[in-house]
This record gives sequence, structure tokens and C-alpha cells, in this order.
Amino acid sequence: MSAPELVATCWTSAGDARPADPDPRSPIPVLDRLDAVAAAGFTGMGLILEDLRVVRDDLGLAALRARADALGVDHLEVELVEGWWSTGGGTAWRAGWELLLEAARALRSPLIKIAPPPGDPVADLAPLVEPVRRLADEAAAAGTRIALEPLPFAGIDTLPRGAELMSLVDHEAAGLVVDFWHVFRAGTSLSELAAALDPRTVLAVEINDARDAVPEGLSLFEDTRDNRCYPGEGDQDVVGFLRTLRGLGFTGPWGVEILSEQHRAAPLDEALARAVRTTRQCFDRADAPAVL
Repeated sequence: MSAPELVATCWTSAGDARPADPDPRSPIPVLDRLDAVAAAGFTGMGLILEDLRVVRDDLGLAALRARADALGVDHLEVELVEGWWSTGGGTAWRAGWELLLEAARALRSPLIKIAPPPGDPVADLAPLVEPVRRLADEAAAAGTRIALEPLPFAGIDTLPRGAELMSLVDHEAAGLVVDFWHVFRAGTSLSELAAALDPRTVLAVEINDARDAVPEGLSLFEDTRDNRCYPGEGDQDVVGFLRTLRGLGFTGPWGVEILSEQHRAAPLDEALARAVRTTRQCFDRADAPAVL
């Protein structure tokens, strides 16, 4: 099969920056990141809200889109919407949402990622349906879609639960991010995943790897932030995951989501080259005929 189109999702090209830090912005200028992503063979890149503020105010969103076009980096995705689930009338989150809509328009982003509510798993999905629909309506008006990423340490903790929510929402501009780490750390088998997902709602897929179990003393969040492995270098069934998503009809582009202390410490060009090489090796294995 032809080489898969790969997206360096936001943290994969961010260098020494971490989610949930007081300042999560990448220390690497965005055009340097874009150049490195293209040189490594990616055809897409992700950016977080905090980095998009810098781009808007310094470089300009249109200039970033023009440089991406010149480099052949067609897919630019943006994230992350939090606070949309508020039932107390709070609207502070909307300033970030408006910037993400502006960025999606300027960058021709195919999706805006949204976070699940924090805390324990949500018992009743009904109160979330209309807030998600409103986001989807606004995203559609901006020419994009929203993609919810279930997290095993959040209110929507599994992909089957996320799929249930999307079934209730029933909106063409709303779907899911299927991140492999969040699948296996939530205890969802590949057969359960395939049975739960409606292919029409799979808007993004992210590939990574990890050790068999979370190291003693670490939280799930610390494990996902600091210990992910390059695809095929951990203990998870990356090849089976690729085959499962292909079986559902997903053809890409495929996100490569690497967060680890090792990845952040490496020179960006070396880290990105390794991410591409190991991911393509997993696709090669997925394409190989089954041994009887």
C-alpha cells in the first residue's frame, strides 16, 4: 500500500513543552517547527491554543497557512476546547473557542479538538448533548468540525462512551479522536473498539505506544505525558490497532502523538525522524500478509 499520510500532532513537534504546565507554549518558533515537520515527511501538524495566540499576534495566521502550503503541509489541526460543559453560565472559555474558530478558518483546519469534562466518569450523558451540538453548529459555520478525545482519567473515559455521546449528539460536524494510548489504558479491547465505533464519527486517529503497565507510583496523566513510546517500541498492539481502524474504513491522515521525557529531550529533527520511521515500520507490518 502507499505510504500513509502522517500528522505531527501538537506535542510531537513542540520540543520541551508539556500539557498542563503553567506555560505550555512551545519554545520552538512555529516556522521552525513547520520546516522540521515537513523535512521529516509529515504532511500535517497540530497546534495548541496557547501557541496559536502567539502565531496570531506575531506572525499572522495567514502567513502560517501560506508557509504550510509552500511546504506541502496541508493538514493543520487546532486544539483544545475546555469549559464548554459548564452549566453555571460561565463563558470565560469562549474567548479561546473564538480564537480556535478564527484559526480553523484561516488555516483550513479539518477539525478542532475538544476535551471531555474532568473528574469521574459522567453517569448521565444527556446534559452534554446540547452543549456539544452548539459547538458543532459553530464549527460547521466556520467550515470545520469538532472532535472529542475521550481520556481514561476524565468524565468521558472510554471510546465506547464517547461513541455513545456522539450517537446522541447526531451531528455531521461532531465526532471523535481515537488515540491509541487512551484506548488501551482505558482497558478497551480492539474488538470492543471496533464494535462501538461508528466509522462516520471517527474524525482523527492518533498512533503511539507504551509499556504493558503504568509504572508504580505514576498517575495515568503522568504516564501519558511522560512515558509514551514510539510506535512499535512499546508493548501494545499497534499493528492490530492500525488494522482495526483500517477495517472500519479510516484512511488517514494518521496522527502521531508522542509525549515523553525522551522525545522532548531529543533534537527536534531527530525526534521527528524517529517518530516517522517507527510509525511507517508499523504500517509495513500491518500491510504484511498474515502468517498462517
